[in-house]
Amino acid sequence: MRRYLVERGVKAEETLSFDTVIIGSGIAGLYAALNLDKRLSCAILTKEGVDISNSWLAQGGIAAAVSPGDKPQFHFEDTITAGAGLCNEKAVRVLVDEGPQDIASLVKLNVPFDLDEDGDLQTGREGGHRRNRIVHAHGDATGRETVKTLAAIASARENITFIQNVFLIDILTDDNRASGVLVYQDGYRIIAARNIIMCTGGIGQLYIHSTNPSIATGDGLAAAMRAGVPLANMEFIQFHPTGLYCKEPESRSFLISEAVRGEGGILINDNGERFMLGQHPMNELAPRDIVARGIMREMVRSGKDHVFLDITKESKEFLSLRFPTIYGECLKRGIDISETPIPVCPVQHYLMGGIVTDLNGMTKITGLYACGEAAYTGVHGANRLASNSMLECLVFGRRAAQHISGQAVSGSISLPAFPEPEKTEECEIDVLRLKKLIRETMSRDGWVIRRKADMEAGLKEINRLKESLETCTLKSKSLMETLNMATVGVQILTAALGRRESVGAHYRED
Repeated sequence: MRRYLVERGVKAEETLSFDTVIIGSGIAGLYAALNLDKRLSCAILTKEGVDISNSWLAQGGIAAAVSPGDKPQFHFEDTITAGAGLCNEKAVRVLVDEGPQDIASLVKLNVPFDLDEDGDLQTGREGGHRRNRIVHAHGDATGRETVKTLAAIASARENITFIQNVFLIDILTDDNRASGVLVYQDGYRIIAARNIIMCTGGIGQLYIHSTNPSIATGDGLAAAMRAGVPLANMEFIQFHPTGLYCKEPESRSFLISEAVRGEGGILINDNGERFMLGQHPMNELAPRDIVARGIMREMVRSGKDHVFLDITKESKEFLSLRFPTIYGECLKRGIDISETPIPVCPVQHYLMGGIVTDLNGMTKITGLYACGEAAYTGVHGANRLASNSMLECLVFGRRAAQHISGQAVSGSISLPAFPEPEKTEECEIDVLRLKKLIRETMSRDGWVIRRKADMEAGLKEINRLKESLETCTLKSKSLMETLNMATVGVQILTAALGRRESVGAHYRED
C-alpha cells in the first residue's frame, strides 16, 4: 500500500504544534477536547465547519439508563442482543455503566435536553430497546443541539484552537509513535502533536444513498491504514431502514428517525398492509438490519422502490412538536405526515467497524487514538443498537482525553520532517466518474443483501481502480478522497467476502 498521498518535491508552507490534535468536530471530538487537561494545548481540525458532521445530523438521541426502573444491565442486554453476539462485552460494560454520568455531564453543560412535566429528562424508545432510555433535544435535533452547545464551550476555552476547512492527508509517525499530521489548507501544512485523536466519522459517500454528509469519504480510516493501524469489522455497515424516498438520488438522504417508529409509526406497503408483522417479535421496532431486510424483501415482492411509514394516528400538534425537523422537511416536500404516510427506503447510515482501539481509545501506535464512528471499540458488534452511537462518542471520547491527560509530559514538541513519498506519474483522471463508479459498485455489490459473486466482482473493480490511483500523482483533495474511498471500499468487500455466515447487518443470501 502507498504510504503517503503527497507527491515528491512539495514542501510544508507552515508547521504548527499542539499537545493534542483532534481530527473532527463531531460530538466525539468536541467532548474529548473538553475533557482534556486545560494545561494541554489542543487543536480541533474540521474538514469543513462544525455544522457538517454525522453528529450534527443525528436526530434520534442518546441511549443511556437514566430513567426510573431502567438499569445499565438492561441496556447491556439489549446492546448484546442487537450486536448478534459479536460485541466486546468489556467495552459494552464500560459504555452502559459510564454512560449515565456523561449524560449528567451534558446536563451540567446546559445541553437543552427535552424534559417531562416533572422537569426530569424525557426519554423515548427506539428499535431494539425494551425500555424508554433515549434522551433527546428539541425533539429530533439532538445532534445539532449537542454539537452547538459543546462547540460554543470549546470555542471559549483558551487551550482549544479550531482550525476549519482542513483536509487530513496522512498521519505522521516516528518509531511507532504518532508525531503529527500532514494536512492541506491553502497549501501543505504539518501539525506536530504528542497525541492525535481520530474522530473522522463514517464512510457514507461510498454509497449512492446515505444519510452521511458529503465529507464522509473515509479519510481517517484510509490514513490510519497507511500508517499501519489495523481496521476491524468493516463488513458491518448499518443500513437505516427509513430514509426519506426521493426519485432522484440526493447528495445526502434525509433520515426519518427510528424514534418515529418508537412513537407508534408502522410500516405499510402500497395496499396499507403491515408487512413487518410476524417477521420479528418487536415488529417495526426490531433491530435495524432485520427491518431493512424486511423492507428490501417487500420492495422486491411488490416491484416498488419504496414502502411507507405511517404515523398518521398522531395529531399535527404532537408531530410538529416531537419531530419538528422531520415534520418541517416532509412538509417542504409536500408531505403532511399527520395526514399522509411517509415514503421510505433503506439508506446507508453507519459503520460498525473501524480503527481498532482499546478501552481508552488507543490504537497500536503510541499517541494515536480513535473515537466515535471512525473507531472500532467492539460495542456495536454486528449491528449497532439505536442511539448507542452518540453515547459511544461521549464515553470513549472522554476516556481517550483522560488517558492523554494522565500521560501528559512537559517540554517542547518534536517537529516531524515532511514525508518522503514514493515516485508517482502524471495521470489524466476523471474524478467525478471514478467516485460515481465506486458508489455504484458498492451500492450494487455491498448493499443490504449480499452475494458472493457480486462481492467478488465489486472487489475486483474497486481494487483495480485503487491500484491505478496509487501510481498517480494526486494533485487535488478530490483525487486524494477518491483513493481513500477506493481503499476503504476494498476493505469492506474483502471483509464481507471473508465472513461467510450471515450475522447482524452482514447478510449473505448465498
